[in-house]
Amino acid sequence: MSQELSLHQRRRPPSTEEIEGIPWLAPLHRHERERAIAALLVGDASPGDYVCRIGRPVTYWFGVVEGLLKMNNDNPDGGSMTFAGLPPGGWFGEGTAMKREPYRYNVQALRASVVAGLPIETFHWLLDHSIGFNRFVMNQLNERLGQFIAAREIDRLNSPDLRVARSLAALFNPVLYPSVGQMLHITQQELAYLVGLSRQRVNEALTALERQGAIQVEYGGLRVLDLAALRWHVFQVGEHRKASRRKR
Repeated sequence: MSQELSLHQRRRPPSTEEIEGIPWLAPLHRHERERAIAALLVGDASPGDYVCRIGRPVTYWFGVVEGLLKMNNDNPDGGSMTFAGLPPGGWFGEGTAMKREPYRYNVQALRASVVAGLPIETFHWLLDHSIGFNRFVMNQLNERLGQFIAAREIDRLNSPDLRVARSLAALFNPVLYPSVGQMLHITQQELAYLVGLSRQRVNEALTALERQGAIQVEYGGLRVLDLAALRWHVFQVGEHRKASRRKR
């Protein structure tokens, strides 16, 4: 973790380009948008920096401008459960912000990232005054509920290949992460951290998913070719791997 200034101390006003990448500003009326932009701050997070920590009071509603974060919780046995990966365009913690309760999860940067924060008072002002903002937050909550239900199902999957497929589908959610599009910049090691598997095992799963036409592995990331397949198909990757071994 960075030993220099804290993420909070490194906050700064957003650039014009960073503002243009914030998805919830578009549906706001002009005066609402101007108030929100005046309050927005961004911080340059180093790998390992905490954006949120369990038990800390909520002060901002956060979003990812660039980079990759992970949302996780610590288990009593010393382990960790990852709830979600947070790629560019994703805003998170709206439920905590609405209730003004302490965080029940950690959010940490997996790589150098740019994180935006909307002060909690401005967040609640928009809830009180903006129909467009309310619709955005409502859609976020609905999608987030589905995401966490899927995360529980992923944790119970015995097939590592299905775990990788479902985890990738979550990262390509067009509502929660509109800036991702069809191409996600992520390393196999970062994906391994999110899925809870070894890098070697993630590599095997990606090779199998690519062979079946669901993704395309490219330099610096992954391109999704069939999002529905990642979400719903029961890939017979284990059988393909056994057949490959028999041919040897």
